[in-house]
Amino acid sequence: MKGQSMENRHTRIPETILHLLLTGVLCLVVVTGCSKKEEIVILCGSSFPKPMEQLYSEFTAQTGIKMVTTIAGSEDFLPLVKAGQKGDILVTHDPYLDYVADANALADYVHVGFVAPVLAVQKGNPKGLTSIQDLTRPGLKIALSDPKYSTCGEMVFALLDKKGIKEAVMKNVENRLTKGHSNLGNLLKIQAVDAVIMWNGVAHTFRDSLEVVKTPYEYDEEVRVHIIGLSYSKEPESLKQFIEFARTRGPEIFAEYGYVK
Repeated sequence: MKGQSMENRHTRIPETILHLLLTGVLCLVVVTGCSKKEEIVILCGSSFPKPMEQLYSEFTAQTGIKMVTTIAGSEDFLPLVKAGQKGDILVTHDPYLDYVADANALADYVHVGFVAPVLAVQKGNPKGLTSIQDLTRPGLKIALSDPKYSTCGEMVFALLDKKGIKEAVMKNVENRLTKGHSNLGNLLKIQAVDAVIMWNGVAHTFRDSLEVVKTPYEYDEEVRVHIIGLSYSKEPESLKQFIEFARTRGPEIFAEYGYVK
């Protein structure tokens, strides 16, 4: 009897512990589920991380809603948006608003600023450049964004064609066509080139390493910056809150970072 009693006690004790463990796990699941934080996934065009960092920092401080950001070129995000695969918000510029609408992925949007090509040179402008025409000067080292990947590149090439100076400028560009405006800023920063044409806001980011030469705006189009709510978002209420916040604060913040005409 004694041996049997001991055996029964050893059998019952693990069952009790198992019950307590299962109860504890269930409570943990309930608590974790109740405390789950909302998150908005931002697909941020590579020209806009700085103003967006400030915008969603303020938004999170006000609402407690967290932001998860992926940074890439707008052309890299477009297939994901068309397939409805990723993101709640897309931060981009014209003409991508139209592309999102064509893909039936547009829920709402806010126009927060402008991107414009600007002529940027090394600090102190040692080559004394005053105009885009000066980029034809023999011996200069110039870098431009590749029109295959860049709206800015398309605009610059169209202007050079219109002025009849594309061939002369491209002799100074050689193989320095880049993908991404940060690459242009870095080339000026390390003084590998004499001048670039880049987006205004990215030039503002590198303002300690370069200076912008004031030139007339001669491009055929204006390019707006948009914060776009995506219709397939799994967080529609949080998305709506962020869009309304961006409508209030977005234009002011983007202006502070140089995204103006």
